[in-house]
Amino acid sequence: MTEPASTGPASTGPASTEPASTEPASTGFDVAEPDVAEPVFTESGLPVKPCYGPGDLPGERAAELPGRAPFTRGTRAGMYRERPWAVRQLAGYSTADHTNRRLRMLLDSGATAVNTVFDFPTNRGYDSDEPIARADAGQGGVAIDGVEDMLALYDGIPLDRVSVSLVLSHPVAAGAVLAFYLAAAERRGYAFADLRGTLQNDFMMETVVLTAPSVLEPAFSFRLSTDVVEFCLQQVPRWNAISYTGYNYREAGADAVHEVALVVAHAVATAEEMVRRGHPVDSFAGRLTAFFSADSDFFEEVAKYRAARRVYARVFEERLKAADPRSLMLRYHVQTAGSALTARQPLNNITRAAYQALAAVLGGAQSLHVSAYDEALSIPSEQAALTALHTQLILRHETGVDRTADPLAGSYYVEHLTDEIERRVGVLLDRIDAMGGLVAAVDQGWVHKQLTGRAYDRQLELDDGSRTVVGVNRFRDEDEPLRIEPFRVPATIEAQRRRLARVRAARDAGRVRTALERVRAAAVAGRNTMPGLLDAARAGATLGECCEVFRSLHGGWHQPLI
Repeated sequence: MTEPASTGPASTGPASTEPASTEPASTGFDVAEPDVAEPVFTESGLPVKPCYGPGDLPGERAAELPGRAPFTRGTRAGMYRERPWAVRQLAGYSTADHTNRRLRMLLDSGATAVNTVFDFPTNRGYDSDEPIARADAGQGGVAIDGVEDMLALYDGIPLDRVSVSLVLSHPVAAGAVLAFYLAAAERRGYAFADLRGTLQNDFMMETVVLTAPSVLEPAFSFRLSTDVVEFCLQQVPRWNAISYTGYNYREAGADAVHEVALVVAHAVATAEEMVRRGHPVDSFAGRLTAFFSADSDFFEEVAKYRAARRVYARVFEERLKAADPRSLMLRYHVQTAGSALTARQPLNNITRAAYQALAAVLGGAQSLHVSAYDEALSIPSEQAALTALHTQLILRHETGVDRTADPLAGSYYVEHLTDEIERRVGVLLDRIDAMGGLVAAVDQGWVHKQLTGRAYDRQLELDDGSRTVVGVNRFRDEDEPLRIEPFRVPATIEAQRRRLARVRAARDAGRVRTALERVRAAAVAGRNTMPGLLDAARAGATLGECCEVFRSLHGGWHQPLI
């Protein structure tokens, strides 16, 4: 962890030539003097002075403009006047049919794009009816076992006009799920070039954040994620093949500095691997994206996004030699922090999410999801989902935040935080490089130690009261009844069993075996696995069958947690 520097006592200014008074000046109010000697820090440990001024604003910052590298002030000159942020509300539970109804409801109510979250078995690459997975079918997201599910999931949604984010990270399953999506779109008459959207496809989600019974080796998981990037570059040109999940790093314990550093280090790893495969950096860099959290330290979060864009642009220009300005732009989606939501006094979460969303917009996010107030209790109810959606719409249409680009630019405090986050991110990037890059840092357990250590520290702060969470460790009403009825996920497993049985009975088993063998041969030979996965999807292979190919070759890795 980076250690915060001590600020020391505040300066008292120049010595006075007036004689010292023996009586304090009267203000007419009974106000206690602030204890300026007590150091104050942001959530990520950045020291905060009592006041900031012109001396905290470097002169060169005045030359930074929105729409110009290093994009500190935003990726477009007009920002939201030129293009509003995408209103992307997350949805996913039970079967594809249930989730399809929720997606349509959100689109009809003002969402401009859709983010679909998948259940635990799908994320980890298991069929719903496998013994290890069936208790979790439909929990935490929608169950997808093959192309038939994907057809039902997006039934009636125009895939050439609506951008779709597949919120699935584990590379063991990400390529197969994308193959199901492509095969389903193909059956509906769409060309791959018509499709717009994003796949998370983040190897650290598989090896660090959300593990499965059998974890792929980090190097192989990373290789599969790069296969998707390469395939989309060649076959699905409008698709964002990877989204570095800084949000989930943050939920797992990272602070703002680590969140940015890990995202940038991951982008560097992808770019270097793509270049090694023979693709010039400017051919693919414009399709790399990220996914950030919007946490509760308001000004630090605004500064985090500004610093992230600046660091990213400089790394891609100076280290990776990108020449196209689009290659230097860090484009990202933001979700308000799920870990900040509380089961106690859950309606307070509406306020938390609104301020977090405001920080994301003031920081220049390209798209945004606002978490629902009941998510600490269950999958969001319809009412909670609509309240979260309306929070975005109020922010866009009633507050005026979209009238000018980077409205907090020039704030002494925000500019200081931006510079300090940039500096600390640079220190962490140097450490990751010294270990041999991000994949090696994961393999050696360094990333795990950073996240678990910070998560432990945060819990201690909550336990001892040094960090306040309203309604949890302060301002509690012990007699307050629970007013929120948790959303009940409809029964899922039997519907998935029936659909899987129909698919297995109707398909050509020999064609499935041939396609899966093609996937295996590509994995063994070091070739791109996506063409084989697409063949398998078209043949009717299930998710578990596709992913078992990878687990049988490179599964069983254990996290270095000791």
